[in-house]
Amino acid sequence: MDLADTELSCCVVTLSEGNKSVSCSGVIIHPQSGIIICTGIPFSRFTANKTPSNTNERVLAARRFSKKLRIQVTSCAQATVSKPSPRQTTANLLMLVNCLEFRQAFQSVFPSSQQWRFYSDESEEDVLRDAQFLSWFAVLKAKDFRTRPFQVGDVIPWRDSSSLCKGCPVVACGTPFGSLFVDLFTSTLSKGIISNLTGQENAVILTDARCLPGTEGGGLFTLQSPDKVRLIGVVVSPFGWKASEWIGLSLVCSVHAIFKNILKVTKENPLQDVGLREKKACMVSTAGGWGPVHPTVCLVDSGQFWGSGVLVSPLLVLTCRHVVNGKSTVTLKFYQSNSFQDVPGDVLFSTQEASPYDLAVVRLRDSVGEARVPHMSSRFDTGEPVLVVGYGALGRSCGPSLTSGVLSKCIRSSTQQPQPVMLQTTCAVQAGTSGGAVVRPHSTELLGIVSSNTKDFGTNTTYPHLNFCIPVTVFQSTLADFSRTQDLRVFTELDQVNEDVRRVWRLQTTHTASKL
Repeated sequence: MDLADTELSCCVVTLSEGNKSVSCSGVIIHPQSGIIICTGIPFSRFTANKTPSNTNERVLAARRFSKKLRIQVTSCAQATVSKPSPRQTTANLLMLVNCLEFRQAFQSVFPSSQQWRFYSDESEEDVLRDAQFLSWFAVLKAKDFRTRPFQVGDVIPWRDSSSLCKGCPVVACGTPFGSLFVDLFTSTLSKGIISNLTGQENAVILTDARCLPGTEGGGLFTLQSPDKVRLIGVVVSPFGWKASEWIGLSLVCSVHAIFKNILKVTKENPLQDVGLREKKACMVSTAGGWGPVHPTVCLVDSGQFWGSGVLVSPLLVLTCRHVVNGKSTVTLKFYQSNSFQDVPGDVLFSTQEASPYDLAVVRLRDSVGEARVPHMSSRFDTGEPVLVVGYGALGRSCGPSLTSGVLSKCIRSSTQQPQPVMLQTTCAVQAGTSGGAVVRPHSTELLGIVSSNTKDFGTNTTYPHLNFCIPVTVFQSTLADFSRTQDLRVFTELDQVNEDVRRVWRLQTTHTASKL
């Protein structure tokens, strides 16, 4: 199964009743029998009682929905430029199943008190209804639906989510804008990585693969190699907000968790005839998972504020001035073996408020095991792939998140200055990532420290994919001098910058760039 094949596994599901119509993406689990799985949120518009009777209810039978509901499935698998007509057929709803592992993990790491939102904002009624159906998934059976010559009993290759790891390459497949111009948008691909994982057997997946409205219900696939593309999840929400901040990540439910719940809810298993049984005979072996090794990045907690920090020597952490928030001591939390190790730290130095370099140096009172001190890069190639490692999004619950992108710009203060004084990346950066590491994926060299993302105060909109970073060339020699002399006065060089550097970082003082 290569990338061209992934489009054959996705479709558009359109629900209609009278003049009311909604649509989403879907994943074709078994083309021979027409079994499809998609998000359950669109079905919430067609229930007799608008929400499940209780949050632990496992299944909603088809009879719970309007008898006038019509379901159409559309696939452009056989479409070409000369013959763009999509394939269409009707489908029956077999059931909606509640993925309880996803629901429990979601409620744990996305508490309502933090104003997380992954669903519609059309009206208060829609918000409440969609929140109830966030963990529900529809199982459909399409009629006369064959998109390619599968063998009888052949199930789309899928992967057990418990074997996944952060940084694993993935591709999302869905249809932006749903049923609008299906021939143009169906089975659109977006590449990224797994940013974070949580819940029983990794039921909740966050990815930085960029998705658009309408791709909910689509598939997320691992991308280890062109001939090893495996379904790992169903997109729950292409967007997510924390309060008013767009986090730039898509929320996904493990398909493994969905399958497990389908097998539990009924004796008449709708997937029994397609090879999906308790023994998971169709599951692909996943020994030897892949994930990048990155420098040790910790959570820096100053009490009122928190962010990230990078271990730059066995006992020194570099973070941002606004993260330590003027405190003389902070708590450094190192995520190791699925738990946090707390180490007190003394703030040795913070740059002045007037300095464009938002930096602070913290010394650990105790060493930490399994620490990885990075090698600092001496080159910066615009357009090269980079990773940001920090405690944004799920960080405080599940350890550092990883997001991928490119080094979009290296800015120098003058033509005579060969080294950059600012880096920009396209990695998704959220609140909590300040002080995080910008690294080169394969060599894990440290390129810089994340300082801020961008916010338009006119529209109150945050742009996570445009962020500003302090390159290692700014502080590398200063750290080396301190290592040699242990003289704190060497850090005052970070306050003594010329007007050219201030000009580069001038957005900090014009209320256009947001502090994370």
